[in-house]
Amino acid sequence: MDPNSNKEVLREFPRLFRQYKDGTVERFMGTDTTPPGTDPLTNAQSKDVTINPQTGVAARLYLPPNPAGKLPLLIYIHGGAFCICSPFNTTYHRHLNTLTAETNAVVVSVHYRLAPEHPLPTAYDDTWEAIQWTAKHAAVHGGGPEPWLNDHADFSRVFLAGDSAGANLAHNMAMRGAVEGFGGFTLDGVVLIHPYFGNDQRDELTEFLYPSYGGLTDPKIHPEKDPNLSGLGCRRVLVLVAEKDFLRERGRSYYETVKGSAWSGTVEMVETEGEGHVFHLMNPSAEKSVDLVKQIVSFIKQSQC
Repeated sequence: MDPNSNKEVLREFPRLFRQYKDGTVERFMGTDTTPPGTDPLTNAQSKDVTINPQTGVAARLYLPPNPAGKLPLLIYIHGGAFCICSPFNTTYHRHLNTLTAETNAVVVSVHYRLAPEHPLPTAYDDTWEAIQWTAKHAAVHGGGPEPWLNDHADFSRVFLAGDSAGANLAHNMAMRGAVEGFGGFTLDGVVLIHPYFGNDQRDELTEFLYPSYGGLTDPKIHPEKDPNLSGLGCRRVLVLVAEKDFLRERGRSYYETVKGSAWSGTVEMVETEGEGHVFHLMNPSAEKSVDLVKQIVSFIKQSQC
């Protein structure tokens, strides 16, 4: 018998989740997990670390095959509308194994708490805590708690990346870092894959997940309304959009707004024709998915020039 069959539903968002009046949440996708280890396809290594035992903020760390010397550091933030998925999902684990091997980078894949149990801005604060934890390894010059970061991360080549809601989080972390500082490293670049930002229409999901949402001028959701956008805390931004993605125009608008602002960095946009939202996660071996990864690899390797 379904344990939820007699519960009264508070709110349901199809394909995402159902929340009951007793506070419990039933998610419809993004709940599968896979353990860390050595990936047989890429030979990338991974392991899980706990950052905050009280809240459960954590990360899955990745090392490329045969890591030698200091390598770029990529902090990755998963998507899922702020309410589903985790770094431990099979889909994200597979994607991060590939990114790790292809970029030859150390990767920190952030595990933040999900709404609606933990309403926004919890995800922003959790992600910032994970970044601060990572930065400690730069600030203490190899004396941080995680040997993989001490031994292999080059804190002069640090990148943020995320897809969908994770891209929103990545942008906001770059903004927060510009104000508060990254505590030991300078952010080189940000990669936003099919980013979720708001438009000029009401969004019921955002309103439900973010009780303190400031409406159509809230800078976390609507960066084009942020008067401080020109202070974006990195040198470069890569925006990846897809022709058939329902968020395509929002990504393009973000690109145009950043490009037209007083920010002194460089922003570029690449559009994939004929594909939808996060297509690269659904079919990673397809030619266009491989090309998307190559765009990210090229962006990160430019830091070595």
